[in-house]
Amino acid sequence: MSQMTKDWRGQLEQSQLLQRWRALAAREQMALAALGLFLALVLLYLGIWQPAQRQLLEARQAFAEQRELHAYLQAHADLARGLSASPQQRVEPERLQGLVTSSAQQQGLSIERLDGDGAGMLQVNLQAAPFAQLLRWFAVLQEQGVEIAEAGLERSDDNRVLARLSLRVAP
Repeated sequence: MSQMTKDWRGQLEQSQLLQRWRALAAREQMALAALGLFLALVLLYLGIWQPAQRQLLEARQAFAEQRELHAYLQAHADLARGLSASPQQRVEPERLQGLVTSSAQQQGLSIERLDGDGAGMLQVNLQAAPFAQLLRWFAVLQEQGVEIAEAGLERSDDNRVLARLSLRVAP
């Protein structure tokens, strides 16, 4: 190890950079050292401190958003429990197709394909529609006693959604 240290020191003594440094006046050496220190501090600030501060700010904002969401959920928990406990309407399996088509028309949705299997299941393909409109229709169906067994949603042009659904009579 000491041989490597000696070799390294020998190479350092022979380097042109060290020779130039020694040729500078003490005042110039101090100015360059101060400039080097300043650059090191700037790089430290830009590379470590500033990103850490940015992440801290983002974490605080995310925490505040989660705190607001938690407060909202706590405030509305009783309402959600009341809605889940309230009895839903019961739909006869034979009326499922008519109920789905009429409620889709009322919500302004267009059904591309509708297949029923007779056991209270219905396969529905909808044309592209705004997502908010689909959510309203899902709520209407749930209120009427229809359950979404499976849903395949695919984003299409203009922020619209194509939906493929398996619907059934809620138990």
